[in-house]
Amino acid sequence: MFKSKSEMITEGLRKSFHSTDCKMANRRCYGYDMTLGGKLVINEAESKIVHWIFDRYLIGDNLSKIAAGLERQGVLSSNGKSKWNCEAISKLLSNEKYTGSVLLQKTMSFVGAQLKNDGVLDQVLLKDHHKATISTADFEKVQQVKNECSNSPVQEMKMVLSFT
Repeated sequence: MFKSKSEMITEGLRKSFHSTDCKMANRRCYGYDMTLGGKLVINEAESKIVHWIFDRYLIGDNLSKIAAGLERQGVLSSNGKSKWNCEAISKLLSNEKYTGSVLLQKTMSFVGAQLKNDGVLDQVLLKDHHKATISTADFEKVQQVKNECSNSPVQEMKMVLSFT
């Protein structure tokens, strides 16, 4: 069967996911820097901010309160802006890279749109890929709290009211 150039590139990219040298696995995120060799290393100053964000969330601060706290402290976001938004903080709290692992193929491209991969494609988890800055236990607690917040009746009610 003939494969298009796009299909061959996609297939090659997916095969590379199983390598610790995969460029997608080594993409920088807030709290980490990249070495000249392309490896992730902890950025101590940003790592302290990441810990602060996780700690504040675990004691019950919501995303808006965390954003306001970062802005009050004059902490710049990953894109160098003084303004933090709730979505950026939510994504940071959901990023498994802080545990030293990398999950690849969380999203997929379909007709030019980036979609969440809900099991359509196999995901690849690279454990102990780099040094962790957040414990797995704290990361899992945060995911549990986030899940409870998103499934709360109050949240569901707000969605119902906003669409009627």
